[in-house]
Amino acid sequence: MNKKVWLWALTPGVVALSLYGCGGSGSSLIVDSNAQSCSVVSSSGSPVVVGSGLAGDPAAPEAASGYRLGYKAKTSSHYMVVANTPLATKAGCDVLKAGGTAVDAAVAVQAVLGLVEPQSSTIAGSAFMVYYDADTKQVVAYDGREAAPAAATGYYLARQNQADASSPAPVPNARRSGRSIGVPGVMSMLDLAHKEHGKLAWGPLFDEGVKLATNGYKIPTRMGDAIAANAASLRLDANAVAAFFNADGTPKTSGTVTTNLPYAQSLRAIASGGAAAMYSGAMAEAIVAKAAQAVGDDTAKTPITPSLMTVADLKAYKAKKREPVCTTYRSSYYICTMAPPSSGGIAIAQSLGILENFDLSVYGPTNPANEGGIPNVMGVHLVSEAERLAYADRDKYVADTDFVPLPGNGVSSMIDKAYLKQRASLINANGKSMGTAAAGNLGDVPLGIDKTVEQGTTHFSIVDAYGNVVSMTSTVESSMGSFHMVGGFLLTNQLTDFSVLPTDTAGVLVANRVAPGKRPRSTMAPTVVFKGTAPGDFVMATGSPGGGTIIQYVLKTVIGALDWGLDAQQATSLVNIGATNSATTNVDGANTSLNLTGLIADLKAKGHTVNNAAQSSGVSTIMRVYRNGQLKLEGGVDPRREGIVLGDGAL
Repeated sequence: MNKKVWLWALTPGVVALSLYGCGGSGSSLIVDSNAQSCSVVSSSGSPVVVGSGLAGDPAAPEAASGYRLGYKAKTSSHYMVVANTPLATKAGCDVLKAGGTAVDAAVAVQAVLGLVEPQSSTIAGSAFMVYYDADTKQVVAYDGREAAPAAATGYYLARQNQADASSPAPVPNARRSGRSIGVPGVMSMLDLAHKEHGKLAWGPLFDEGVKLATNGYKIPTRMGDAIAANAASLRLDANAVAAFFNADGTPKTSGTVTTNLPYAQSLRAIASGGAAAMYSGAMAEAIVAKAAQAVGDDTAKTPITPSLMTVADLKAYKAKKREPVCTTYRSSYYICTMAPPSSGGIAIAQSLGILENFDLSVYGPTNPANEGGIPNVMGVHLVSEAERLAYADRDKYVADTDFVPLPGNGVSSMIDKAYLKQRASLINANGKSMGTAAAGNLGDVPLGIDKTVEQGTTHFSIVDAYGNVVSMTSTVESSMGSFHMVGGFLLTNQLTDFSVLPTDTAGVLVANRVAPGKRPRSTMAPTVVFKGTAPGDFVMATGSPGGGTIIQYVLKTVIGALDWGLDAQQATSLVNIGATNSATTNVDGANTSLNLTGLIADLKAKGHTVNNAAQSSGVSTIMRVYRNGQLKLEGGVDPRREGIVLGDGAL
């Protein structure tokens, strides 16, 4: 537990209280009495409390435009939260205002996200957290990824009868079946992190979620769109119908005031009983029973292939602490991100290690003051080529390392500077795109290629008044997960992130195959950046949802800030660019105010096939910067989603 105050001058309204006997000898609690903290500034210049319903309230649903123009970086002096929905951001900011740590705030944010952003997150989902402890100057990665049940085999997602190769596939499909539902991990992970880094009591951190679920909230636009898009699948579940449909059977729409009393009750149980309340007893039994449902609640009683998860699987689940994937960048920065079973961290580190062999600084976007600007063709070319090489290694080598080890000496071999320099030599900087890349030679590893596509997810970044940092990505997998609902929350379809079959098309075993207790590969990449060659001088926390494209969203944000000098908002707003290991290069078309025709033509001339479709990233960025001679926190929120930045003072 952190026992030091971040060495910033306390401004009026911010006081430090000794906590002798509460959190350890000499620990300090920062309490912000500024009434305007955790509020936004309206167009008239006055502060507006998020969720108040007053004019300028960002929690009031707006028509979905795909991109919100005009966002500028926000600054605060002591603490900040950036998340993809306003009510969740407010819940976390209020915890920081009361003296809580970044982990305390993360618990409150997650509790609200499961209510107001069920298309992206759930308390029965999974998450990864990269945490920086300002007291010890240590970085730790927390793994709250779901696990396959003990009864699962390599054909768990492919066959109703795993032992019979001729057995039909799960119905209605693998995702909607119980087979997609893994043993939940996020609450176990938050419980572990809170025991180690929390200051405030666990129970009250759920108060805002309970209040909103009980008293009501307005359905946000993205949630309303997700209910409409998934209505047919949701109708198979009576609990989902009760939560997301009107009495006349029509789906609830954005702006509708709704409650979720079962969710409030579930939060109360976790608040009073700890995370253990989800992993044993009535809640665990209800989760298992829901996952085992064999027919839908619809009139036709649609068959559903049941899960084989048991209460024993939940009791056995443990969140894990991992060594983060850390690397230097250009000898100027130290970057820490997520370890396997996420592939995101290794891919970010590999991409940066490849790119530091090129001078990216001369290829920054034009006119960055305008929404981050228009990317430079050479910048896009180099970034996408580096990512092709990183994705090639990801597709072959990376999975749950508790089951399938990485090649060579593990992470160190995959992010070795000499290896990455050799990989960089495969890029034709002034010529054509490589199209697709082969995995690097990291030894004679008999593994097939797995290109399983991931979906869904949300991300939030938090810095507290003590200097601690949380970068956390949380997910339900595809929009609305598996569509199974119990206790007011959705169960995920996270196990579909495994390879459906245990072998590739050539019959070679893939690393990311299903196995009992194994955690599926992810692309989530919560990331924290420091100045220098070791943790200590915090520079940046960022991350994004986006399934298999998360690597691209995070990398362009990090490069935008470190190589191109963009502020937190510009780097976050910057056009998403990049590529998986395919011939297609993505140039995000969400911001239709930018003319990208010249960039696209130049990329095609370099042999790129260009996808200009709008991309729904959800980058949440906090940077520590000097502004007008003062050290500040600077926040940027993705204009492609509904989030906001909050901190001390009205932002």
